[in-house]
Amino acid sequence: MYTINFRTSARRWSAAAVACALTAGPVALAGAAPAYATEGHGHASASVLRTDLDVSLLNKSVQVPLTVSLNEVEAPDSARKTALTATLDGVDRGKPFSVLRAEVADAVATVEGDRAEASTTLADARLHVPGLPLLSLVELEAVGSKAVCEAGETPHASVTLPAAVTVLGKRVSLSAGGPTHVDVPGVGSVRLDLSTTGTTTSTAAATALKLEVSVNPAKLNVAEVEGRLTLAESRCETPASAAAEEPEAAAPEAPEAPEKAEPAVEPQGARAETNLAETGGDSATPYVAAGAVALLAAGGGAVLLSRRGRRN
Repeated sequence: MYTINFRTSARRWSAAAVACALTAGPVALAGAAPAYATEGHGHASASVLRTDLDVSLLNKSVQVPLTVSLNEVEAPDSARKTALTATLDGVDRGKPFSVLRAEVADAVATVEGDRAEASTTLADARLHVPGLPLLSLVELEAVGSKAVCEAGETPHASVTLPAAVTVLGKRVSLSAGGPTHVDVPGVGSVRLDLSTTGTTTSTAAATALKLEVSVNPAKLNVAEVEGRLTLAESRCETPASAAAEEPEAAAPEAPEAPEKAEPAVEPQGARAETNLAETGGDSATPYVAAGAVALLAAGGGAVLLSRRGRRN
């Protein structure tokens, strides 16, 4: 009876060892790398007017910067202010003076989903610089700019310009062929760069007008005004796509039969080394070897117990 019980226990123990040896390898090798997704939110900005002027007083002994902006916004935002005033010490006794007045002055910048867009509109506008309270630097009917950046599409930039503008009291026809120069004796000069647009694979920019100003009015308590003014500017950057693809489950591959290894040729006197690459083994080899050892031990124990039972 003891022999039968021992044999049964030995067989059960051997089966359990085989099961552990077969399941340990796949569990140790199974695994999947996590997937990560990044998202770019894009960008959009718009500005109706930006000034970068240097005002020189008293024969250039004093220089005062004039850096102001109207309706300069970034997504998500908008503005509809139609007037901009500024004050400078030494100009008109420090009283506020008008830089820009317009019937319409809008700036809009939005980013929604895969689309970024910026636009500006300026209509019936009069632009002034210090020292010229009665004479407008520029008078224009309507200008506008627009920049659109959408994922999967080519960025687009466009500008709307009137047929003519008034510069320092002179009516000037606009042309896209190059910059326009206006000189007024005793007052100054203005250079107009028209309809500047540019795009890349992910950005767009549009500017309706850029003015290079050099004004030297006589007997107006201002020596010189120089600098740049930018009208109706729009910029955008394409949002990055945030779609993340989940990795597909890979089908289990059948184990390949190990190739017969050729004997390695070692130089005389060198110790032969054996590794997994030379024997055709892999990371599951230790588990298979452990299972084989367990099977041999279980079989040997069962044979020994059987022989003892027969003797008894």
